[in-house]
Amino acid sequence: MQTVPWRQAWSAALYGPDGFFLRHAPADHFRTSVAAAPQFAVAVRRLAGLVDDALGRPAPFDLVDVGAGRGTLLAALPDVPARWRLTGVDLAPDPGLDGIGWSAEVPELEGLLFSNEWLDDVPLDVVFDDRLVEVAPDGTEALGAPASPEAVDWASRWWPQGRRVEVGLTRDRAWTAAVGQVRRGLAVTVDYGHVLGDRRPTLTGWRNGRPVHPVPDGSCDITAHVALDAVAAASGGRLIPQADALSLLGIRSEHPPKELSRNDPHNYLAQLAAASSAAELLDRRGLGSYGWVVAPVGIADPLA
Repeated sequence: MQTVPWRQAWSAALYGPDGFFLRHAPADHFRTSVAAAPQFAVAVRRLAGLVDDALGRPAPFDLVDVGAGRGTLLAALPDVPARWRLTGVDLAPDPGLDGIGWSAEVPELEGLLFSNEWLDDVPLDVVFDDRLVEVAPDGTEALGAPASPEAVDWASRWWPQGRRVEVGLTRDRAWTAAVGQVRRGLAVTVDYGHVLGDRRPTLTGWRNGRPVHPVPDGSCDITAHVALDAVAAASGGRLIPQADALSLLGIRSEHPPKELSRNDPHNYLAQLAAASSAAELLDRRGLGSYGWVVAPVGIADPLA
C-alpha cells in the first residue's frame, strides 16, 4: 500500500475535498474551552475590550477568530459594539451567522487576532532518526526519505530527546504568518501542548468524543500537541497558562452566597452556572493547563 509523509496525508484527511473538517462540526467530536464553558466567551470579550481601549477604540475594531469552526465563539460574545467587525477564518463553509464575516485566509486587521485549538490541527511532519515517517490510508507507517535540514534543526533545538519527533515547524510558521497580519493590536493562540523537557509523541485521532488510532482517511480528526514554547519564540510572544490568563480577565469560580438562593433564585442559579463554568476553565489538571501564546503588536501587553 502506498505511503506518503504524515503531513501530506494529514492535510488531505482533514482539509481535502472529503476532509473531516469540511464534513463535520468540531463540537460533534471533541470538547473545547469554547464549547465547554460560556465563561470563555466572556473572557475573550473582556480581552477584546482591553485591546480596543489600548488602540483608542478605532472604527472598525477587528476581532478575528482563526480556526473558527462553525463560528461558535464569535456568536457567543456578549455586548459586541456596533463598530466591531467580527470575522471567522476557516476552510469550512460560511455558517451564515448574522453580523459575522467569513474568510478562508487571515485578513489584515487592527484589533484582536484570536485562535482556540487551531494549531493542534495544523498538519506537521513526523520524523524518526531524522527520516520522515510515512503513512498509508489505513494508518500503517513506514520510514521514508531523510527529513529536510530545517526539520532536523527544529528537532535538535526543540525536541532533543527521543527518536520520534513531531516537528512543529509548520505550526510556528502558520502562527507567525497570522500574527504578521496584525497592523496593531494583540494576537493570542490557545492550545494544549508541551514544552521543552516534557515532549512526548502525541499524534492521535478523535471521533465522537473518544481518542482513536490516527487513520488519515477522513474518518476522524487528527491532532498532536503543540510545542507552545517554539510557537512563542517564533512569533515573539510569551506563554502563560490558561488558568492565569483567565484569572487576569476576571474569571472566578466562587459560588454565590446561599441566601441569594432564597432572595433571588434565578440570579442564584445563573451565578452558580457561571461558577461551575469558570471552575472547569481554571482547573489546572484540565483546561486550565492549556497555554496562551500572547503577542502584542504596537501596544502594551494588556495581560502583563
